[in-house]
Amino acid sequence: MRSTCAFLSLVFFTISIAALDANPRITVYNQNFAVVRQTVPLDLVRGVNSIRITDVTAHLEPDSVILRDPAGKRAIQILEQNYRADPVSQDLLLSLFEGKVIDFLVQRPDGSSVTVQGKVVRSGYVPHSSAMQRYGVQYYAAQTAMAQGGAGQSIIEVDGKLRFNLPGIPLFPSLGDDIILKPMLQWLIASDQAAKFEAEMSYVTGGMNWEADYNIVAPEQGDLLEIVGWVTIDNQSGRTFENAQIKLMAGDVNKIQPASPGMAYAVGGTISSLSGQPPVTERNFEDYHIYDLARPATIRDRETKQVEFIRADGIKSARIYVYDGMKTDDRYRNYNPMSIRQEREYGVLSNPKVWVMREFVNSEANHLGMPLPRGRARFYRRDLDGRLEFTGESNIDHTPRDETIRVFTGSAFDLVGERTRTDFRIDNARMWLDESFEIKLRNHKKEAAEVRIVEHLYRGSSWNITASSSTHLKIDSQTIEFRVEVGPG
Repeated sequence: MRSTCAFLSLVFFTISIAALDANPRITVYNQNFAVVRQTVPLDLVRGVNSIRITDVTAHLEPDSVILRDPAGKRAIQILEQNYRADPVSQDLLLSLFEGKVIDFLVQRPDGSSVTVQGKVVRSGYVPHSSAMQRYGVQYYAAQTAMAQGGAGQSIIEVDGKLRFNLPGIPLFPSLGDDIILKPMLQWLIASDQAAKFEAEMSYVTGGMNWEADYNIVAPEQGDLLEIVGWVTIDNQSGRTFENAQIKLMAGDVNKIQPASPGMAYAVGGTISSLSGQPPVTERNFEDYHIYDLARPATIRDRETKQVEFIRADGIKSARIYVYDGMKTDDRYRNYNPMSIRQEREYGVLSNPKVWVMREFVNSEANHLGMPLPRGRARFYRRDLDGRLEFTGESNIDHTPRDETIRVFTGSAFDLVGERTRTDFRIDNARMWLDESFEIKLRNHKKEAAEVRIVEHLYRGSSWNITASSSTHLKIDSQTIEFRVEVGPG
């Protein structure tokens, strides 16, 4: 039997690509990561090509890199991939001169300077490791402490004596061939023929996040709200993205984690702007929602950028008062509920605070109807002088269309609750327990207020209300609610 094999000549050709396409595409997730897609111009020769990409982030996940021909005409065979995220620094250069003598510039008190020579016994450089990203900060710190001990401190020998700090400013003779100025990705790509085309590279990176912020304003009187929503994009990736096309992904995407502006308004679930071009548009994608920024934007490293994405008014809302009278007893904080539910003193502490809740429906009929990503909602009310006064804030979760948003904004000043146990009887032999409470509400306002009194039936799964002065609603298997109108004064 005779077999024919095609041999690839080992011709190495190195291409360094400092800047990729001017319009990268970024999808930022609100879980502190992003997917970057950009064009890589490849000019391959027959043989093995060494390609260096120096325009990547400092938090790139190397095993997420995909390099492909978007036209699907050419298969790209990567023989080897190397990712380096240790750009040049003083400590790194010192590490390259360990065991060697270099010059140090020493400043004198009179302003003059002198050069002394010192041998770099230990540089103090702690190499970057991906273990922190893979296994978590605690794992990384523990492994580093065991392996390196005091390696983070430099040792310099001057005139035959050791010192644990630098004698002056180190003067290096050269950068060296193994030095990079920014994070770099290097491939060895095999090609059976010369080819020149635009490849697409994509990768997952940490260090990028986005969140939504909502400013909600109520008028002097009444509960019709105005809402202005912003998306805030934070870039801590170590790279600046010029004129990037940006998408924001909202939803709880499963991601393995370490252990540790134009004027716009929203009507009928859409966003419009005064210029006719909405700054942000929303659409479904899989089981998530994508928010597209209409205009390319430049996001610089260490920069926070905000874009308005929703503006709506005339939103009907309700202010709700809730009294949950049971105060958590710190003595039982770490106890198993099954072991303390028969404790006589459990659940007798009283909470005097009455909560203020704000509730509105995210519907088209209520001038909203757009899926709202999770974020912080800040509430304001206009005072008699027309100025806005801050009245509380809370976080809201991802909220689909037609769902009700209810957020806690604070505790009422003029409403006070008091919960007192008036009787307690228990018969362990017959396995029953009988308990009575009295709840008082005091309203110091000039107008009446309806208060929703919440009671948690924590003693057992089988219960019965044998007597009560007001009717109650059964919320779930262990929660009931009384709605009481409390008059002024």
